[in-house]
Amino acid sequence: MDLCRYYKRGSETVKALDNVNIDIYSAESVCILGPSGSGKTTLINILSALDAPTAGQLFINNKPVHGLKESELVDIRRGTIGYVFQQFHLIPTLTVKENIMLPLLFLNRKPDSDQIDKVLEGIGLLDRANHFPSELSGGQMQRVAIGRALITHPRVLIADEPTGNLDRQTGLAIMDLFLATVKKESITLILTTHNLEFSSFCDRVIRLRDGKIAE
Repeated sequence: MDLCRYYKRGSETVKALDNVNIDIYSAESVCILGPSGSGKTTLINILSALDAPTAGQLFINNKPVHGLKESELVDIRRGTIGYVFQQFHLIPTLTVKENIMLPLLFLNRKPDSDQIDKVLEGIGLLDRANHFPSELSGGQMQRVAIGRALITHPRVLIADEPTGNLDRQTGLAIMDLFLATVKKESITLILTTHNLEFSSFCDRVIRLRDGKIAE
């Protein structure tokens, strides 16, 4: 792919990504490991078609993303990829169940009660379906965010520092949930972290340093 992403900072050109070339395979779990400022989030944004590289090509399902219309990119983001962020981004006035259902509304899909209950059971929150985010712990809110990402049956699940706001024990439980879910559903998982312990959960670790893959 040879992905590059450059930004202008005054008269200076910042190389957020510098010729990053990776292949990620179906049903594989991959961790992108690196300190803050290493380019992890920039890479994740490009892999999820939220941003475009300055140079290089991104392929999803062996098809080039470059040149696609915005409507086609939206279809990829909504139908192929599920997202989990460090910040939970839950709607405070919606219940757990309603937050999880939200992506289906954007896809004009009718929510299926059995499907939603299956997701709730999978993330261990079936008994919290009618609770609001303010009534949940940080770990529970991240579980809701995972359920929301899974409700559309994505082929790829992308998580940017999903344990960054959680204590170690809760983070370990969330990593267990991630890996159990992606293996059960045969989903490709791409996540970023700066935590070496959490990276060991994945099939493969890609280390980033200063926008480059570190050998």
